Amino acid sequence: MKAISCKVVSFLIELGVKVFFGQEMRIVMSKKMQSNILLLITAMIWGSAFVAQKSGMDYVGGFTFNGIRTFIGGLVLIPVILFMNRGKNQREMSDIQGEEKRKENKLILIGGFCCGAVLFVAATLQQFGVGLTTAGKAGFITTLYVVFVPILSVLLRKRVRPIMWLCVVLGAAGLYLLCMTDKNFSLSPGDTLVLLCAAAFSVHILVVDYFAPKVDGVKLACVQFLISGLIGIICMFIFEEPKLDAILACTVPILYAGVLSCGIGYTLQIVAQKHAEPTVASLLMCLESVFAVVFGAMLLHESMSVRELIGCGVIFLAVIISNLPEKNKL
Repeated sequence: MKAISCKVVSFLIELGVKVFFGQEMRIVMSKKMQSNILLLITAMIWGSAFVAQKSGMDYVGGFTFNGIRTFIGGLVLIPVILFMNRGKNQREMSDIQGEEKRKENKLILIGGFCCGAVLFVAATLQQFGVGLTTAGKAGFITTLYVVFVPILSVLLRKRVRPIMWLCVVLGAAGLYLLCMTDKNFSLSPGDTLVLLCAAAFSVHILVVDYFAPKVDGVKLACVQFLISGLIGIICMFIFEEPKLDAILACTVPILYAGVLSCGIGYTLQIVAQKHAEPTVASLLMCLESVFAVVFGAMLLHESMSVRELIGCGVIFLAVIISNLPEKNKL
């Protein structure tokens, strides 16, 4: 697993360098094209992280893996924040000092705690679920958060586009084809946990949607990762028996899921979305589920039946439709 993970990391880094600096590129790409490729790399990182999460369960418990990797993800974002602050105009920095700065920091801490607590629940359900199902299934079931969001939005009395209810129906049909394959037509324990994870991630999206417009997004992400990791580490000592040799043996999966998925993946998303069209960006990031299946097959030798693949296709269709822009009313 370590050798395979290192090859994946090397490939992604090399591809990212080529996109950033244009090495060995015969044509000069536009910023929009570079952004699209970076978003594709982000989807690859997130999709392949399901393989790292599943592999990590061979060494350590779910709380141990998740706690350490999300805390590392928060630490990775600290230098990113320092770099971004360095680029700001000194006058701009002085303008937000004083009372406004204290209010912003307080809101970041409150928002980071709320987002981090929900993220901990969602990530923990996903981590334990991945250990009991395939990486590919987990990737597609997780994307069903787009189905849960409109349902929760109705409860919060928010407007929901009519097309989203078609996505809900398609998501339910896809889930049925993907997961209910035995004679009893029931969800397996692993699939059930990942489905609950998708519901938790939909709550996380709504919480982030509330705080993100009011504060710096990267700082909010950093605090939420640190909070989620801290809660996970506390649970690690309470519910598990962490051993240093087991954690060291799991170094590559933990670092891959922490540094690449949390830290670098989120940073690439922020950088790339500056020049990418929102619709294209959301559709490219939806490919995370597809890459989860691809890397699961390549690295873990997972396979799916025709019925399960059709279920994946139906879920992916629901995700694509949910990300299409609404037509402007004339």
